[in-house]
Amino acid sequence: MEPARVLRQDCELSDWSRGHRLQELLCRAGEPRRVQPSPDGQHLLLLQQSPQPPLHTLVAFQRHGPAGAELERSWQPPQPAPVGLLFLQSPVTLGAWVLAIVWDHGRAELWHFVVALGWQLLQAPELCQGARARIVSVCSQGASLVWCEERPPLDAHSDMSKCAFRFCVCTRALEAGEEGLRLGTVRIVLHNSPEYQVLASPQHIFLLPTAASLFTTSKFLLIWHPEEAKLTITAPSAGFVHSKVLRSSSESDFRKLLLGSVGLLSGLAPLDIHTSAVSNSGGLLLVSSKGAVNMVEPDGTQRHIFDLEGGTLSQGSSVQLKTFGSILACMLAGVLYLIDQNSGRLIEKKILSMKEVHFLESLGEDSIQLLSQTGIYSLSFSKPEDSSRPEPCLVEMVFEEACRYYQRRSLSSSKLTVEKLKKGGVFQAPVALAAILKHSLCQKQKPARGLQDTYTKLLSTISLELQSYMSLEILKTCVVCAPESEVESYCEELVEQEVSRVLHSDMDKDNLAYLNSIFASFPKAAWKATRSCLQLQQNGDGLLVARATPEVWKKVLGGPQQEEVGQNGVVPLFELICASFLRFKPKWLPSFVELTQQYIGVSWAFSSKEGPEGRVPLYKRALGVLARKNKRGEADEEMELELLLCSERPKAVLQALHLLIRLKRWQRVVEVAEKFSKLSPLLNKEIFTTLLAEFAQHRELDPYLDTLWPLCPADLTASDILTMVLQHLPRPQEDPVPFSSEGNQLTVGLLKPLLQRVVQRPCVQDEMYSDALQSPTFPPPTPPREHKTPSKAAASDALQPPVARTSSPSALLQGDTA
Repeated sequence: MEPARVLRQDCELSDWSRGHRLQELLCRAGEPRRVQPSPDGQHLLLLQQSPQPPLHTLVAFQRHGPAGAELERSWQPPQPAPVGLLFLQSPVTLGAWVLAIVWDHGRAELWHFVVALGWQLLQAPELCQGARARIVSVCSQGASLVWCEERPPLDAHSDMSKCAFRFCVCTRALEAGEEGLRLGTVRIVLHNSPEYQVLASPQHIFLLPTAASLFTTSKFLLIWHPEEAKLTITAPSAGFVHSKVLRSSSESDFRKLLLGSVGLLSGLAPLDIHTSAVSNSGGLLLVSSKGAVNMVEPDGTQRHIFDLEGGTLSQGSSVQLKTFGSILACMLAGVLYLIDQNSGRLIEKKILSMKEVHFLESLGEDSIQLLSQTGIYSLSFSKPEDSSRPEPCLVEMVFEEACRYYQRRSLSSSKLTVEKLKKGGVFQAPVALAAILKHSLCQKQKPARGLQDTYTKLLSTISLELQSYMSLEILKTCVVCAPESEVESYCEELVEQEVSRVLHSDMDKDNLAYLNSIFASFPKAAWKATRSCLQLQQNGDGLLVARATPEVWKKVLGGPQQEEVGQNGVVPLFELICASFLRFKPKWLPSFVELTQQYIGVSWAFSSKEGPEGRVPLYKRALGVLARKNKRGEADEEMELELLLCSERPKAVLQALHLLIRLKRWQRVVEVAEKFSKLSPLLNKEIFTTLLAEFAQHRELDPYLDTLWPLCPADLTASDILTMVLQHLPRPQEDPVPFSSEGNQLTVGLLKPLLQRVVQRPCVQDEMYSDALQSPTFPPPTPPREHKTPSKAAASDALQPPVARTSSPSALLQGDTA
């Protein structure tokens, strides 16, 4: 991890005009307040609510400069309270801004600050056109105000469903006229809509449903693109849903906008939003009640960033979000989380001693500014410019990986940390590797200098791995710096190296989740990497072959299974590869499943319960991937058949046979029966009885009887066949008529060849007793007596008749099986 950052005080509150007043307001505990810094950082607006007596106070503070008119306002009930403090960009002067104060009853005030004169009121327009209208949410984008306005129906007894859609989203832009800066005319973006909270990014407006919204409308959010006059519907659980360009006012009706998506949206889960904010990159940051931080991009896609500690967030808990460059700062319960929003990596977790802090705007992207009761503090991300160079990230990763490795294999309940690894001296392997990497990657001199003799020998051993790592780093640099036309080829090479690296390491849950992200982000490159790592190709006969080592096959087939990885969207590696086959080369999937079954005997013992066949059969896992497809067609049914048959398992073969019967593909039914009846007598009997039952019900199998009758099992008798046929004869709907003209009835003539075959076949019992029937007469002649007196044992044996020729049939059966 990077070295801990230290908060530095930039200025005290006394550096601001009326600093004692600012400190007094900030020190009042239990009073809700909102802090809004100006875009240039020279002004600070504080809106505070005092419970006793009820009072809303707005005070503007300025860094020390020329004195002028101050801005301080107070409102007591029943006077309405401000719903927004916003800064609008001036359309006249670059970098200039105007302060807009908006109240819920629709009144607004526009103020600007003039040096040496102070705060000056420009305009006090009415945003709402109706007297009963009120503003529930407001934001600013550039020179425009955007707000959500409630317009109650005139009829107090209106339908509740109509009352729910009594809101509209409007906008007004700041314009320069003869009398100075003024707000222009009102433009309606969306009408007949539910209540929305509006949030502005530099190019887009996000519309989030509030807690008061209907159940159906609380499942998605809207994104308005002002430059394109387009509205996008997106849902975090489903991604992009629909987009529509609003060419006229009639198309901006909320209910018409949803007409084509009602079915899809009704099946989605409601949004789980605890806190929301807009990032400086233009995305929408959402914190769920479980502490999950997600980013919704302007195109409607969503990605997960981080999970906050502490479990479920209560409704009253405060979460502050602010982005500074690529760093996401999150404040929760006095703990400051610094997160890389690109990778989701926790950079630092800092516990603050201040009871309450507020994020301010930073002039640069390499620091964070915080306002507290004692002053303004900053936290810098830039690396310290001193001679002591911090350890490379790779060296730190060695200790983190070693910590996880030893912790999994430790019998102790104590937590193993990176600091213990570095200081303890018990585990020498990570220390040695870290020393080698530190010298070889961070020193300009030759890597072997300054190392111990043992480390030098180890360095020569892992030199190839170091070169591979350096080439990988160079490749990553090429991906970042390459032109757009070459990025794809570099990404494919990078993905191939990463997939190969993971397949040659321990396949734990972290590596499996990493592979899932690779397959999801780079599906085509991951498919090519899989083919390369497994060395999959077709031989001259068109058969799929693989030349991967048994160890790689074991990683593919025996990694963490679905019950081990949980239900967080991560799937086992075998399922990942099957999904790639379905997407890019579906005809190869049955051959791949058959190929993996052949390699099971190489990687596992036949009866091993740890192997993949000891859990869920491979063909069932492949069928599970096929079942997850959104749309299924005839090709998928054929794929299901091939997967069932390639397993050669009795249950799978019978399932495929029933599927073919349901599809009435009788030619294929006969081919499957003829091929798989040879596998085992039991399967042969199941197949034949299934087809005999079908033969009794219809005449579709009549053209294939010459092929089916030879499949009759040897232990079926004529009476067994007739009984089975009678059991499966279709029941006529009317009384049977003699000599019916219908040609679909079963006749004795159709069964005659089968019955003749069975009757003429040698009886099994005849074969069993053939040796007894052909034996000499019973009893056998008495052996000639000898004059020599036999022993007792010999006399006893001579008196016993031959067992094989006088025993019962059960004894004969026992003798055959012995």
